[in-house]
Amino acid sequence: MTVTRTQEPGRSWLLRLVIAFAFAQGAVSMARPAVSYRALSLGADERAIGVITGVYALLPLFAAVPLGRRTDHGRCAPLLPIGVVLIAGGCALSGRAGTLTAMAAWSGVMGLGHLCFVIGAQSIVARQSAPAEQDRNFGHFTIGASLGQLIGPVAAGYVISERDGAMARTSALALIVSAAVAAVSFVSLWRIEHRSAPTTRRADPATKVPVGRILGARGVPAGIFISLAVLSATDILTAYLPVVGEHRGIAPATIGLLLSLRAAATIACRLVMTPMLRVLGRTALLATTCLLAGMLCAGIALPVPVAALAVMLAVLGFCLGVGQPLSMTTVVQAAPPEARSTALALRLTGNRLGQVAAPASAGLIAGVAGTAAPFVMLGALLLAAAGLGVRGGRARNAEAAPAVPAPRPRQRPVDRNRT
Repeated sequence: MTVTRTQEPGRSWLLRLVIAFAFAQGAVSMARPAVSYRALSLGADERAIGVITGVYALLPLFAAVPLGRRTDHGRCAPLLPIGVVLIAGGCALSGRAGTLTAMAAWSGVMGLGHLCFVIGAQSIVARQSAPAEQDRNFGHFTIGASLGQLIGPVAAGYVISERDGAMARTSALALIVSAAVAAVSFVSLWRIEHRSAPTTRRADPATKVPVGRILGARGVPAGIFISLAVLSATDILTAYLPVVGEHRGIAPATIGLLLSLRAAATIACRLVMTPMLRVLGRTALLATTCLLAGMLCAGIALPVPVAALAVMLAVLGFCLGVGQPLSMTTVVQAAPPEARSTALALRLTGNRLGQVAAPASAGLIAGVAGTAAPFVMLGALLLAAAGLGVRGGRARNAEAAPAVPAPRPRQRPVDRNRT
């Protein structure tokens, strides 16, 4: 697919996309802990929390690749308002749900909406950024997610109260408010995608790049796994830190502040990512941050004071800020040019697979070994991601190394007297 971009002055499209993503992600980040608290008020245990958290990713698990195929051969922008509608509807209906089954179903709708928005938005960034700008633009794009993750948990903690048995009512109110927050993102969704000339032509299904070929491209599997590990860590932190807080006697407002502190550190990381890449290089930065994040995730299992937990979460948030934007760039640059949206969708499929498997595994582990045990599992996952980052970096360096030319054969002198 060849797309000729029209020239549009400035980068206002990226700023408006970041603002829209901040509100959409803010709604989801406010709703996720609110769903956990509301489920607890309805009698859910750790295993039920794990199932509800996993259902959030179940529908997207099957929808990601078809949506990516559609985006590769069409426009990206229509997915954004569809995603906002599904996010807002899932949040509002979760607040009205009176059973754990209904909450799980509407949580799945919320997850599908988030997937639609993210596939459309990431594809716009990949399509409208030059290769040299992709690290920077993806880093700035993910600042929108971090802003939402910063504001959402604080707002949820402020609204939710467990005094006098009010958690059922206040958690439902938080979900209704999160639906309104999602709707605000409509304000920034105008003219985000550049018009192409000529109009993008839909490719014949027979010409679509096979999924196996995309996954076989060097760098794509490693980028998918690193993204899965980092997102699983962020997701389980959001869903299970409230459970840890309940067991350790930490108030919901404090848990919200701790989650927002992690998100603020992630924003700080992405603001300084370009100079860090210049100093350390992609491989060292990715491997080091995954290694530190794994150790810190395991450390959350320790019964440390709230102040120490805050320091750990701040450093953890800074380390987790690297993996997502760099894995996006890795996948986009490694995939065939005509299948970049599908490759990003496969990356999101990996993310959602992690969001299904990791919370379900976390729920089982928590039910057997206690609420802090899932963080040890996350530590092991991030350590594996660090190893893949080092291995992938060595492979890229080997490919980038100039080939040594073979010695030219020595030519025999020509005998001019020979006929």
